[in-house]
Amino acid sequence: MVLPTVKQLRFLVALDEHRHFGRAAESCCLSQSAFSLAIKDLESRLGIRLVDRTNRSVIFTDTGHAVAEQARRCLAEMDVLIRMAESQQEPLSGHLTLGVIPTIAPFFLPLVLPAVYREFPDLQLYLREEKTLDVHEQLLQGRLDLILVALPFELKHVVTMPLFREPFLLACRHDSRWLNGDDGSPDVQALPAESVLLLDDGHCLREHALQACRFRDSEQVSRFSATSLQTLLQMVAADLGVTFIPAMARHASLPASIRLFELPDSGGREIALAWRKGSSRDEEFRLFGELLRSCGEQCRHIVAG
Repeated sequence: MVLPTVKQLRFLVALDEHRHFGRAAESCCLSQSAFSLAIKDLESRLGIRLVDRTNRSVIFTDTGHAVAEQARRCLAEMDVLIRMAESQQEPLSGHLTLGVIPTIAPFFLPLVLPAVYREFPDLQLYLREEKTLDVHEQLLQGRLDLILVALPFELKHVVTMPLFREPFLLACRHDSRWLNGDDGSPDVQALPAESVLLLDDGHCLREHALQACRFRDSEQVSRFSATSLQTLLQMVAADLGVTFIPAMARHASLPASIRLFELPDSGGREIALAWRKGSSRDEEFRLFGELLRSCGEQCRHIVAG
């Protein structure tokens, strides 16, 4: 039997993820015809049918499912081999993939990346922005080396390195109808029903805000939600409600009509770096975390202003 190539295994995994020849081919930077031929050649090498092709969908056979999962493990082990070779070089040189959640990436990364590139000029840092569940899954699959997330969140089979704690701010329109007009810090518990706008389910920021601000009841939370923090702030600027944002977003491009209040009693959230348990690059990742932690100290000074 002629062994499959690493490229063919990557193509099969891409097809399993996209379940569409065109989209999978595009993700691999191939034409659809070339991609289809590569999958057929893989089936020929293995002597088995991996997928059933129809006009509208791609359906994996039972054997195809098993082979795709094994392909993922093979690719993960191949990545480990490469990391082992790279670990003999200078610390934090070569390829590193970092997953970051959307409520951290646009605010913290612009502060962090210049320092990272100054400190580790030979590092090739690749970034992926996804929700916490997604980056955690990709970390366990070996598709990411590290993830930058917000706690509390249940993360299994990983080492977590807390970096810094970040408070929440209440954001509202400057003349919001939802507040009593007092110039002092508003009473979160006194917010009326349907007044609090949050992100959709699946965003950890939603749960963190609910936990940290300890609403008196669920009726305060609006039935409407947003898919991103930027959309959420536009809804607040239209005075459809108030919301809670991480302090690191304070100096982002907020709508001019939005006013921010500090919440002294807010429990906030903890920003942490995480990687797979037993990683051979544990010391490197801790070194990377120490740099992020120092940037977090700088971030705290910035957001306090």
